[in-house]
Amino acid sequence: MPSLGRLHLVTDTRPGRDPLTVLRAVLPVAHAELVVQVRVEDTATDRQAYDLARRVVELCAPYGVTCLVNDRLHVALAAGAAGGHVGADDLPVAAARRVLGPTAVLGATAREPGAAVAAVDAGASYLGVGPCHATTTKDGLPPAIGVGGVQAVARAVNVPVVAIGGVTAQDVPALRAAGAYGVAVVGALSSAADPARAAAEFLRGLGC
Repeated sequence: MPSLGRLHLVTDTRPGRDPLTVLRAVLPVAHAELVVQVRVEDTATDRQAYDLARRVVELCAPYGVTCLVNDRLHVALAAGAAGGHVGADDLPVAAARRVLGPTAVLGATAREPGAAVAAVDAGASYLGVGPCHATTTKDGLPPAIGVGGVQAVARAVNVPVVAIGGVTAQDVPALRAAGAYGVAVVGALSSAADPARAAAEFLRGLGC
């Protein structure tokens, strides 16, 4: 199975954002601990998702960076990504594992220990846990679970737990102390004036 870095960059495809420019800036700095998750707006077509995923896979390949696709597992397979990530309203984890096969990376979203254990039992390689804090990068999210919620999940499972949702570089030491393996970020990098510098700050907090 491909390696799982501690800093997960989720592509920001909201209007006015350029995820490939952000990725190009971050790759040279963070590649040793980077995972890139391709996430597109719900209104994006499969072709648009595929085109972005292919570009991301191509950019990541020289650095050996793992690339995943959120939700659209057929796009992950078509684009040659290392795996995918499913949320609560996507395919069930067991079904997603059948689609991707036994060796792919499969992430699943969880926010409490019971669901986390079930996702791991069904075949999740790692868990995206949150939202840790309030965030504006995705609509319709449930209430934030905080560091304590992340800790509860981390204590319940034996796979990497990646905290997501409004995470800043300043939050990372507390999240690591709570048992988080890593963090996933969207706006903290896509909105940064200097994404490479922002990524370096996250890496320092992660102890990388």
